[in-house]
Amino acid sequence: MSWLGKLYKTYEAVQQLDLAQSEQIMPICHTPQNAHIHITLNQNGEFVRAEVLEKTQIVLPATEKSASRSSGEAPHPLADKLQYVAKDYANYGGKKKPYFDSYEAQLKEWINSPHSHPKATAVYQYISKGTVIADLIKHGICHIDENQTLLTSWDNPDQPTPLLLKILPKEKGQVEQGSSLVCWSVEIAGDQCPQTWKDSTLQQAWIDFDINNSAESALCYVTGNNLAAGVKHPAKIRHTGDKAKLISSNDKDGYTYRGRFFDSQQSATVSFEVTQKAHNTLRWLIGRQGYRNGDQVIIAWAVNQPDIPQPLESLDDPEVLFADDWGNFDNLTLNTEPSPTPIEPALDHSKDLGQRFGHLFSEKLKGKFSGAPLALTDSIVVMALDSATPGRMGVTYYRDFQPAEYLSNLEAWHLDCAWWQRASKEKQEAGKPKWYRCAPSNWAILEAVYGDIIKSNEALKKNLSERLLPSIIDKQSIPLDIMRRATHRATQRHSFKLDQQWQWEQNLGVACALYRGYATRTLGRHYAMALETNNTSRDYLYGRLLAVAENIEQFSLDKSGEKRLTNAGRLMQRFADRPFTTWKTIELSLLPYIQRLQNTHGGFITTRKQLLDQIHSLFNSDNFNSDKALSAEFLLGFHSQRLELMKQKSTTESELDLIN
Repeated sequence: MSWLGKLYKTYEAVQQLDLAQSEQIMPICHTPQNAHIHITLNQNGEFVRAEVLEKTQIVLPATEKSASRSSGEAPHPLADKLQYVAKDYANYGGKKKPYFDSYEAQLKEWINSPHSHPKATAVYQYISKGTVIADLIKHGICHIDENQTLLTSWDNPDQPTPLLLKILPKEKGQVEQGSSLVCWSVEIAGDQCPQTWKDSTLQQAWIDFDINNSAESALCYVTGNNLAAGVKHPAKIRHTGDKAKLISSNDKDGYTYRGRFFDSQQSATVSFEVTQKAHNTLRWLIGRQGYRNGDQVIIAWAVNQPDIPQPLESLDDPEVLFADDWGNFDNLTLNTEPSPTPIEPALDHSKDLGQRFGHLFSEKLKGKFSGAPLALTDSIVVMALDSATPGRMGVTYYRDFQPAEYLSNLEAWHLDCAWWQRASKEKQEAGKPKWYRCAPSNWAILEAVYGDIIKSNEALKKNLSERLLPSIIDKQSIPLDIMRRATHRATQRHSFKLDQQWQWEQNLGVACALYRGYATRTLGRHYAMALETNNTSRDYLYGRLLAVAENIEQFSLDKSGEKRLTNAGRLMQRFADRPFTTWKTIELSLLPYIQRLQNTHGGFITTRKQLLDQIHSLFNSDNFNSDKALSAEFLLGFHSQRLELMKQKSTTESELDLIN
């Protein structure tokens, strides 16, 4: 019952916050619904006007039974479908079974109670006349044929389809106007809020009536008190059409609980008030800050402060926050003249960059968590929900953290897996920096690991998100198979067309980030977010060689106006499998380009030869001559060297243009 208790306490805490009405948690004894028709009455229950609503969600009073209805007769007390509120529905050939009698009886019971409300009374006075459908037809809201029967389709090509028939869902090509949900406004002199679904006094009147007519008391397993027991638990948790429930035991014919208990109340009892408040809070949190992945939802919150950084959230705009030094390469140029000193960055990023990024991110994380300070005894909850069937939902992940632990783990993920990420083509065209430093987003990891197949495979998306969650919030190691698959796909550069190379660069950034995080947490090896010129690892050095070879050939291709992938790019996967023999092939293929550039761009060739010699000098001869497959570390060397070459300036041109 821990998650129910946390949600219940959160509801009570949120009530103390000064939130705008539109941001408040939905009151208990209510349910969200999409309304289609809006009828306005006067205080005497007389029809004034009506209109069709498009994509309008309202919060309407509901009974415990009606809030969880999926079929059968269970009227809402005020706003409901035409088959409930219209006494004359059957007179116009309505296809659905009319339920007016039960709707009228329930509304009458409410207005005759001590908890009545004048707007509810006005609605009752109007629906008792039995002219709802007739009035809607008269005012052009509902539509009938020559037989005085409600239309199920529009067959007049010369006239536009009426709005109501256009917005209602179709079943086998037909619509049922009786499924239109009607909401009410009552205009009363001096009243500033005619809409019944926004009137807090009406909402409270219904809550008081419903609680006083609730079920017998029982021990609530959440509060430990004897309270009115909840029988039908709410649905519509993720959206208004969601019929899946977290708590359900209404199947008395199967083996839902029989064999262990005589009835569902013997297994566990949750009070009506607790289940209403807990489910409403969960619905509010999901709509406010939940991460959605199809039917899967992941949400994090603090009991006393809902606004906390989400585990799968990309923190605002990392491109802008962290775009400095190397952030925007558009104005950087390539140095084509010989350098009198060994090629080194103007700023020693290998010593400063990781520390500086860590400081910036820590400040950013503190900025995201801008609510009231949390006490050491407070808790942060991370919860994942998913449904295997349309009617049942389960908690697939649940963790309870102390605030310091949660924020520390979340910060560790974003620091351990921080790497240079490539902005999308759309973001770059919108003026965003091309490269920025941060941990890759969940979606970027999905695409880097599985490619385009992830867009049509919900099961893969859910599985990968669930497996990454412990790495993000529990500080666990990154799954080895995920890291390997991402790095393997990053070597398949030849599978991307020339106009898709930015997508390959995105995959490369993600693969480097995942390997960097894996190395930090599993291998105990920390890599800087910059070129490590003193790194003598065989795999890292081979990656640097590949980047220099690509740079030389690409420079030559651009000078001659050729548009094709370099040999280094085409052979990248083979290079990862057999580096020594493949390097000899790449090195030989460079000779014509070097000779072509020697006379026209001698300074460029000289600096690149010097760089190749420097890298070769760092190799152990036995390691260099080995054809053993490279680890993902070579991608770090390749990417770091590639970015460093992009950074070096020229007085005439930018190398950024040369690699696009």
